[in-house]
Parts: sequence; structure tokens; C-alpha cells
Amino acid sequence: MPTADELLSASAVEDLARCLRDVAPGRPLPALRRTATALAGRTLSERCRDVRDALLADLPGDYDEFEAVVRAALSRPAFTGWMIWPVSEAVATRALAAGPVDRFGAGLALLADLTPRLTGEFAIRSFLAADLDRTLTAVRDWTRHPDPHVRRLASEGTRPYLPWARKVKALFDRPAATTAVLDALYRDDSEYVRRSVANHLNDLSRIDPELTTATAARWLDAPDVHTAKVVRHGLRTLIKKGDPEAFRLLGFAPAPDIVVTGPVLGDSVVPTGGDLLFEVTLENPGPAPATLVIDYVVHHRRANGTLSPKVFKLTTRGLDPGASLTISRRHSFAPVSTRTYYPGEQAVEVQVNGVRYGRRSFRLGAA
Repeated sequence: MPTADELLSASAVEDLARCLRDVAPGRPLPALRRTATALAGRTLSERCRDVRDALLADLPGDYDEFEAVVRAALSRPAFTGWMIWPVSEAVATRALAAGPVDRFGAGLALLADLTPRLTGEFAIRSFLAADLDRTLTAVRDWTRHPDPHVRRLASEGTRPYLPWARKVKALFDRPAATTAVLDALYRDDSEYVRRSVANHLNDLSRIDPELTTATAARWLDAPDVHTAKVVRHGLRTLIKKGDPEAFRLLGFAPAPDIVVTGPVLGDSVVPTGGDLLFEVTLENPGPAPATLVIDYVVHHRRANGTLSPKVFKLTTRGLDPGASLTISRRHSFAPVSTRTYYPGEQAVEVQVNGVRYGRRSFRLGAA
């Protein structure tokens, strides 16, 4: 993944200053110049705030004056890339500042015009937090915009769990508020937009599974050639959790005749940083073929001694009548930045079409 310096670098800030000086030659931009030399050691979000604050200091005045400079900069092809993130944040700050003239709608319109140069998905969070309904009125209009970047902004900017973005409480309190946006976009011509819709639906599944499956069912009743893929990606978390309605929507019926043997562990003790080896065998003694979504669940030990399950994908396979399938897997406990492994008893089990089988315990660390 690129570093902060590779994204919002000193040269990017200097390029931003150059674009602004070209369109506003009377502005010396001292704060922006200072900020460009003081980014070392700053995270990406810190850099964004620093540059935003420098912009607001160097371009004082009301919203209209600020917007005029930004719109003039939009005429320059060099006004693009990661420099746009702090610009969009400055737009939101200035538009939402108390003043004699309401500039809420103007600020949103400028974000839509900025978003093809990078994205306005982070800055829109300030508008959502300030007035969810008013923002969503504009967002629903964006779903008909000719530019796919703006249509994607409608879906991506309103995601509850948008990566890198601030959380907006209203999106969690009212998860159904954004479904009209998704309804308008799930059959979009652009894969870029449809993937955002699927990720948004997956976000909703973490808040309200019933709303999510009802939305997916509505789409499947009025599909296009891409709808099955969008729904499959949008229901991925519910599939991992074994949600019966999600399995039904994707056409995976319960498989009561399947016989699951295992998981059989390679060893009951896994050394710290080592691998858990296991094997599972599935048999179909029934008279009909079965389509199986096969996952496994590792119950990791927490610091307080409780176990926390995490689902990992194995495979999706068809199994003919009378056939059997044996799968082996090596699960690594090597150190990773996203999880801390605690020694002691853990467990693993297999999940087939949402049903879990054969929980086996093992010990991580010394026996």
C-alpha cells in the first residue's frame, strides 16, 4: 500500500500551491508553503488536515470567494490527484461555516465537480453529519449524473463503514436511509459504480441483516446481467456468518444429506508463529447433486481468554450423488499487523452452506 508521503507528498502540496497561484496570482499562500516543508512524520489524515487548514488560512473570506478560486483551479489539468482531498475538506468546512447566506447546496455541488479529479467521498461525511436528509436529497440526484465518478460518489460517500472516513452516526441509526441510492445504482452501466454499491450493501449487512437481504431480494426480482454478481459480493459477510436467507437468495439450499468428517487436525498443538494443518472430508449420499459453500471458522483466543470466531473461505464446489471430497488446509499463525495471537486453547470447525460441523480444539504455543 502506498505511504502517506507517496500520496499527499510535499511535491503534491507544492503543485497545489502552483495551481492556486496561477488562478489567484495575488495570493502568496504562505501557510501552504510552510505546510509543504513540514509533512515529515505526519500520517495521511494528519497531512490532509494540515493542508486543509493551510488552505483556509491562505484563502480567507466567505464561501463564495473560496469557491471562485477552486473553480478557477478546476480549469487546470494539473489540479488533480491527492491534492484534491484536503481541498474537498476545506470546501466542506467553509460551506458549513455559519454565515448570512446558506451555502450547503453549493458546497455539495462543488464536491460533485471535484470528485472526478480524485473523490469527494471523505468530505461529504461532514455534510451527512450536519444534515443527513438534506445531503441525501442531493445524493439521489447524483445517481442520474452522466459522470460515473459522481454516481459512485453517491454510493461510496454514504457507506456506513467507508474506509479511512469518519463515522457518521446517522447512517448507523437509520441504515435504510441510503437504500434508495443503492436501488438507483445497482444496475449502473459502470462496474466501478456497481462495485461500490455491493460494498455499501455489505456495510449494511453488518448493521441490519434483514434490511440487506430484503434489498438484495428486491434487486433479484428486477435484475440485469450484472445483478447476481453485485448481490453475491454484497452478501459476502452474511454468507460467512451463515445467514440462511443470504444462502437462499444465492441459490444455496441447505444440504441435510451431506456427511462431514473432520476437521482432522495435523496436531493438537501449534507452535507460536506456526501453522495449523487440518483436513475435512465431505460425502453426498443423497440422490441429487449438491452445491456447497465450504468455509472454516477459527475461534481465536482473546486477551481476556474468551474465543472470537473468524470465518475463512475454502471453496465453492458441486458434489454429485455418491461422490466425496477431501480438502486440506494450512492456516498460518505467523504474526500480522491486523491481529494479535494469544497462546492457549483455540478451536476450528468447518462451515458448509452456513451450517457448522466438527468443532475441534487445539492449543497455540507450548503444550
